[in-house]
Amino acid sequence: MGFRVEVDTLGEVQVPGEALWGAQTQRALGNGVGVGRLPLPLVRALVQVKRAAARVNACLGLIPQDIADAVVGAADEVLGGRWADQFPLSPFQTGSGTSTNMNVNEVLANRASELLGGRRGDKERVHPNDHVNRCQSSNDAFPTAVHLAMALELRERVEVAAKSLAALLEDKAAGFADVVKLGRTHLMDALPVTVGQEFGAYAHAVSRGARQLVVARKALCEMPLGGTAVGTGMNAHPEFAARVIAALAEDTGLPLVRAGNPFEALSTRAAALAASAACREVAVVLAKVANDLRWMASGPDGGLGELRLPALQPGSSIMPGKVNPVVPEAVLQAAAQVVANDLAVTQGALGGVLELNLMMPLIARNLLEQAELLDGACRLMAERCVAGIEVDRERCLALVERSLALVTPLARSLGYDVAARVAKEAQRRGVPLLQVATEMGVAPEAELRRLLDPTTMLGAAASDLG
Repeated sequence: MGFRVEVDTLGEVQVPGEALWGAQTQRALGNGVGVGRLPLPLVRALVQVKRAAARVNACLGLIPQDIADAVVGAADEVLGGRWADQFPLSPFQTGSGTSTNMNVNEVLANRASELLGGRRGDKERVHPNDHVNRCQSSNDAFPTAVHLAMALELRERVEVAAKSLAALLEDKAAGFADVVKLGRTHLMDALPVTVGQEFGAYAHAVSRGARQLVVARKALCEMPLGGTAVGTGMNAHPEFAARVIAALAEDTGLPLVRAGNPFEALSTRAAALAASAACREVAVVLAKVANDLRWMASGPDGGLGELRLPALQPGSSIMPGKVNPVVPEAVLQAAAQVVANDLAVTQGALGGVLELNLMMPLIARNLLEQAELLDGACRLMAERCVAGIEVDRERCLALVERSLALVTPLARSLGYDVAARVAKEAQRRGVPLLQVATEMGVAPEAELRRLLDPTTMLGAAASDLG
């Protein structure tokens, strides 16, 4: 492959001959913790920022038009799927994201040089700092890219997946509205509910989470661009930030605006925290749904057995015929990771020191992983689990009819102590509540039948059951 020698402010650096990156990226490769790479959506967002900046800088007369056109052409190639292997840096790098900002600057500059007939490493034709990074600092360009990337991920992936899951759960709620089952609190028998009521609660919770994602996305649309190094805007044209943000808004369809206070925008991470918290809320809801589904589907002989989940794969390497709730288990693990990511984002937000947050790559990595995990979890839950759920109506009814929880309405009519005696005697003898209550003569049989009818205990759903 061979190497070429590049020079930066610290001296000479050997760079792989075929690499589009340059000296600063090469140095950064040795200065990060080598665990993975920054998510590609962040790289793409940063490229979008550079693309818009090149166009604006040309319009402002700050860089030649042919150089701007070449940078735009190089950016279009990256956005079209080329050169993904040219962004090799770990997320655990310098805290401002300078390493990745320069990685993008160098890749676009070198590719733009080639498009103009030059060669890689030829800074005379297109310079990564003087041209691609014009009017910017890593300190404002990188967090702008983080906001842009996460806003796009929420709008195009996570919100869509969450809303689709909520709609499917709502459909299941309607389909199961007439199925009476035993409610449970503390994992113990409680008053009856319908399966539809339970699924309606799931749908409502997921929908609420989706709405919180929308609110968080709107907060992310406040862009830190224009503050440059410390918030003062030094070295940036006074019209640069507003024009670039307007161009990005046109390119993406997002309602982007400039941050109201550039000093705050560089040093605190309120919008990132809000987005992370919204993701955490959805993750916790998904975990609740996944846990409930695997409990209600437990069995087939020794568990609750109220639901049947799709059988997707053998569940044991030693027990033939065993089938496990693989999708709820996968979703539970993804949810746990999202909650862990939220903690990492929070820790990253603690990295604000004086004029700058020094944990931006950590925040970026964990935010965007949250988005990826939630998108996948919602789609998997919907397509491979919820869509194929069936209810065992007979099992649900049988569990209700033999439960002592049905004694609850007797307490209202006959008193708590009388109802408790009926329940204890029915439990001791292993016979139905109606039989014991009738034998004890606590009320006429017709009244007891009415009181012990589970369909009268369902609240507003009772009218739906006729």
